[in-house]
Amino acid sequence: MKSFFNAFRSIRPAWFRYLLAALLSGTALAVLFVGTVYFGLWGRIPGYSELREIRQDRASEVYSADSVLIGKYYLADRQPIGMEEIPGHVLDALVAIEDERFYRHSGIDYQSLMRVFFKTLLLGESSAGGGSTLSQQLAKNLYPRTGSGTVGLAADKVREMFIARRLERLHEKKEILRLYLNTVSFGDNSFGIESAARKFFNVKTRDLKPEQAAALIGMLKATHSYNPRLFPDRSLERRNLVLGAMARNGYLEDGVADSLQSLPLVLDYRPYTANEGLAAYFREAVRRKVSSWLGDRAGTDSMLNLYTSGLKIYTTLERGMQQVAERTMQQHMKRLQADFEKAFGNRAPWKTDDRFIDRYIRSSPPYKKLAASGLEHAAIMDSLGKARPMVLADWEGEKEVRASTVDSLLHYARFLNTGSLAIDPRTGAVLSWVGGVDFKHFKYDHISQSRRQVGSTFKPVVYTAALEKGLDPCDYFSAREVRYENLEDWTPSNSGDKEEDYLNYSMQEALRNSVNTVAVKVLEETGIPRVLSQAKAMGIGAPLPETPSLALGTGSIGIPEMAGAYASYINDAKPVTPYLIRRITDRDGNEIYRHEEETVAAPAYSERTRQLMLQMLRSVVEGGTASRIRGTYGLKGDIAGKTGTTQNNKDAWFVALTPRLVHVSWVGLESHEIGFPNTRIGQGANAALPLFALWYQGLSRDAGLRKWTGGSFPEPGPDIANLLDCPPVKRDGFFKRLFSNPDKAKTRKFRDRSGD
Repeated sequence: MKSFFNAFRSIRPAWFRYLLAALLSGTALAVLFVGTVYFGLWGRIPGYSELREIRQDRASEVYSADSVLIGKYYLADRQPIGMEEIPGHVLDALVAIEDERFYRHSGIDYQSLMRVFFKTLLLGESSAGGGSTLSQQLAKNLYPRTGSGTVGLAADKVREMFIARRLERLHEKKEILRLYLNTVSFGDNSFGIESAARKFFNVKTRDLKPEQAAALIGMLKATHSYNPRLFPDRSLERRNLVLGAMARNGYLEDGVADSLQSLPLVLDYRPYTANEGLAAYFREAVRRKVSSWLGDRAGTDSMLNLYTSGLKIYTTLERGMQQVAERTMQQHMKRLQADFEKAFGNRAPWKTDDRFIDRYIRSSPPYKKLAASGLEHAAIMDSLGKARPMVLADWEGEKEVRASTVDSLLHYARFLNTGSLAIDPRTGAVLSWVGGVDFKHFKYDHISQSRRQVGSTFKPVVYTAALEKGLDPCDYFSAREVRYENLEDWTPSNSGDKEEDYLNYSMQEALRNSVNTVAVKVLEETGIPRVLSQAKAMGIGAPLPETPSLALGTGSIGIPEMAGAYASYINDAKPVTPYLIRRITDRDGNEIYRHEEETVAAPAYSERTRQLMLQMLRSVVEGGTASRIRGTYGLKGDIAGKTGTTQNNKDAWFVALTPRLVHVSWVGLESHEIGFPNTRIGQGANAALPLFALWYQGLSRDAGLRKWTGGSFPEPGPDIANLLDCPPVKRDGFFKRLFSNPDKAKTRKFRDRSGD
């Protein structure tokens, strides 16, 4: 060692000795630095076993009944695919523009590194490129950088080289390309080529055309700057550059490349986000159900994660039917909203009723959040009253405005909302699901989360119980109003101005025209306990009021319960429970869940009652409160149904029955303090019935959906027809009219006859 230093000191001239010392010292430091990286002091380097089995997080997918992708749940939108699903021109585009020497290096392109070193560090050229191979980029994507500063960045670069070399030793070249394409970000929160292909072009990777592949690969240089949704011209220019690189590297003939470069850039963008796309409310309901199911799993399945495990969820939703439901909902609700606001005019409560405005603001989440932080009312209102830029939406679209939180709250307070559900009455499978007018701005789902008073749509339950007790459709009840003195003088009345004091309706006619006074008397004759038991037997689990107002639908029931109960009139007197999911598979295709058809021990009522009720509900459509089904909308075929309107026009309902469908629709406001301004607008036949009628029209016009509108109800036997064959109305006789005063309310006690 001593002789080495003596020899080193003898080197002349001195400057050369100093230069050599510096080079040796730098080399030693570089070797030491690389060693510290190799041994993990700057971040762990994965071992060969880990790199051999790379399993990436992947999004879970939601499919419609015809196995079409309608949504995803993810932290990162990724669906890894196999090499057989990646066409050659995708691989060619990637290599041509990102790593021309990919097939000739072993993970590190030393020639490119030297080029970058001399051009960037010595000549100062900023366009020299990064010198990283696709293998190094894959390493960076799989194991993100953690360092900071120049030294940290250098350590990350060296670490990526080690990982790249290990990847190259373990995997063939094309497998590295597959891993890269499944890992890299394409922007808009899409990771991997499959997610990008579906999002930007609505095709699978295997179906990408060369020009589409070039556009996606072109994004990799800068996923925001070359995003074709945001910057189509810039993306087109980049796409053509990729096509040119493919031709230059022999992957495309020059003439073919020229032809492809002349094509326009055409997107078919599908965001697959929670707020957008088909059936947003339905997809959120599916998300909640699967999350709950996964949370209850034990053992191996407990490790599954909805957002990372790549589950495939196959639902019951009929895609075409859902598209019609959303389109016709928008058509009807836009028109109804305009009528609603016009009828209120300047006397709208969200404009003039200070007490309502105060209560509404105090009950809002922004107010409650500030109140929870300890602020007083004045300070809260000061904060909520400050104007700022925001986006407000209405039926004409979104608008950028300057408004306060209070302005925003009152803007949305005026909007009517809706819920409509269609199911298969034989199985309970959900066919269409519209939980509100716009999931982006109204997250509350009026199908899965809401229970509202159901009004006259509950009357069929009352009449079913009455028939089960032994009453007949041709039993007559007086339509005259009664003041029930043991119910605090409660006096149910009928809508409209028809003179009914001397009229007696058959049960069939009373149901057809939704006569309130008769419904209460039928309940009285049947008994409240019998009706409650009947409701339970029909699948209605909601708590119901044990009072005579039950006959008028003052109980709050969810839309799925109503659909399941009405399904019994089609399904051999057996109710069904609506369900959304047929089966679920894991990322490897193994089935981990399958819906099992429920078994109902016994019918909820007799076949005789079922046939009678179905015919009575058909009469509602043929000449009763739902007659506009025929007259206004011209719907053909067998249809039964029932309208419903709650007190003070707060809720509008319609339930439709066809041989193959049950459809329930509700319309009202988020705040139950506001009702429709008048019965003409707010009655079920005007506000809710069109949601079914327009939807059914759409199904009938679509050749692919027409199968759902066919079929017919079985014709009733002679005994059933005889039971329904009677005059709809009887008028009191002369002497009874003579000795009764129609101007004086009849007063008596309500007598529950359940024990008779």
